[in-house]
Amino acid sequence: MYDLQIEIKKLSPDLLDDYLRFFETEAHADNPGEDRCYCVCWCSADHRIETDFSSPEKRRVLAVEYVKSGALRGYLAYSEGKAVGWCNANEKSKCTNCTSWLRFMAPVEAVKDPQGAKIKSVFCFAVAPVMKRKGVASRLLERACADAAEEGYDFIEAYPSMNVADENLNHTGSLELYKHSGFEIIREARGKYKGVYDISKYVVRKNLKRK
Repeated sequence: MYDLQIEIKKLSPDLLDDYLRFFETEAHADNPGEDRCYCVCWCSADHRIETDFSSPEKRRVLAVEYVKSGALRGYLAYSEGKAVGWCNANEKSKCTNCTSWLRFMAPVEAVKDPQGAKIKSVFCFAVAPVMKRKGVASRLLERACADAAEEGYDFIEAYPSMNVADENLNHTGSLELYKHSGFEIIREARGKYKGVYDISKYVVRKNLKRK
């Protein structure tokens, strides 16, 4: 166990400045290949309508819009009053037309959800470099699971990569993280994006109604 005092807050418009600052300073400080994504590609906005993500400035505008409207949902982790971690968690049925789903989740589409089930999905994590391997992601996931159960979801689901080992690229979280939190593998979803890039994923799910 870690002695760090970590506070988890659900993202809201009141936390917009903290959210923006985290992505502009901490989220990818050790990954120069990632330039302020603001996590705008995992949300409930319909990206079948052309959306311009081509620059950090444009992504920032979208982030402001999405946080204020509630299209982008999740949790910020705080240490000593500063945002040090992020988890993107949203209702699955509302997010299947976002850019990242449309590009990278084709293998997952073959998984049939239980009829009538209400499912929350965990899409992405980001943790400040100095806070990695200190339990921040586990605390974020714990809160997402607890809230999903309280909000009446039947399951919470996630999609860890099958073949990406680099933690800077494995933004969906590791399989071990989910197993430790009681998730079970329900499918190995293999596939490639544009026939080249491996987007194979485990589909892991936690039953929130199980006693």
